[in-house]
Amino acid sequence: MTSYQRVLIGVTTPFLFISVSPLMAQEATQPVGQQPPEAEPQFNVQSMAEYGGVLTPRGRLILEPEFQYSHESINRMTFEGVSVLSTLLIGVFTAQDVDRDNYTASLTGRLGVTDRLELEMKVPYVYRDENERVNVPIEDGEDGVFSLDRELSGDSLGDIELAAHYQLNRGQNGMPFFIGNLRYKTTTGNGPFDIDRNSEGNPLELSTGTGFHSIEPSITMLLPSAPAVYFANLGYVFHLEDSVNQSLSNVNDDGGNPLNVVVGDVDPGDAVRLSFGMAYSINPRTSFTLGYKNDFIGKTKTDYVNVDTGTTTSVQSQTLNVGSLLLGWNYSLNPDVNINVGLELGITEDAPDTTLTFRMPIGMNVF
Repeated sequence: MTSYQRVLIGVTTPFLFISVSPLMAQEATQPVGQQPPEAEPQFNVQSMAEYGGVLTPRGRLILEPEFQYSHESINRMTFEGVSVLSTLLIGVFTAQDVDRDNYTASLTGRLGVTDRLELEMKVPYVYRDENERVNVPIEDGEDGVFSLDRELSGDSLGDIELAAHYQLNRGQNGMPFFIGNLRYKTTTGNGPFDIDRNSEGNPLELSTGTGFHSIEPSITMLLPSAPAVYFANLGYVFHLEDSVNQSLSNVNDDGGNPLNVVVGDVDPGDAVRLSFGMAYSINPRTSFTLGYKNDFIGKTKTDYVNVDTGTTTSVQSQTLNVGSLLLGWNYSLNPDVNINVGLELGITEDAPDTTLTFRMPIGMNVF
């Protein structure tokens, strides 16, 4: 089997892990002088994470332990005051330095129900750590700066995900493969409104889940062109609105009078997801991937209800643009075990700085 006949491709989250394996046609006895019919290769491309590939064969189970680390650093200078001239500012400068680290250990199972249908389940455990330091210049003080340090962490079961992938066509005669995907994310993790807070409403720990159900339909295209595979994915994430009904503490009006305010309905912004790239086989055991992914996340709408007056105030967040360059490397230890390392480099302001992922898919036949 040449390197053109077997391509094992690793791609970092959140798009694809691809394993392309043409099945060699068994030799059959043919009459003398008659050329055997040319066997058309069948590609088995395993799905992974949030997007799908050409599916796991029927009766094949893939168990995939995964460890992921991501880091985000925010350094921001803000000014509150007035500008008298272009060079004269009257007010207060505030310097904010935030470091966020996320550690996720998960186990993903993918089962080939038929040669065209695959079911998937992912169970993550999340640990998050955040260090924030805010510096405000003041006139009275030894250093002339007032510093506020805050350290938060949180760990628990994350949001369990369920997915189904269906191969829409056979990809013959040079046509690309098309795969329909449907992913559902639960709320088993601790959401932003599930964590402990102090009397002022400030969090005492970090959330490990989004706190809202989501449904993501998507479609994947794969175009084998030995020794490479080109891929693209387009999806839309529906975040379901929910009624939180959680009280806020120590909220006062402009006159300093306490208000009885609760968080009412929260509608998280939906997201459009796009990814594309190329996977290239170096030899029958080793391959690498280069790609790009971008999430366009809409505004989150939050309703605040004054219980005393019955008035509702709606507040919307800013949109987010999360774009990252993705690099992947895959090595096949044997036909059943692969090692996959992925690196994600954030290139937009809203993206994490770096995300490193290590996976080891292990395959077995169950029926």
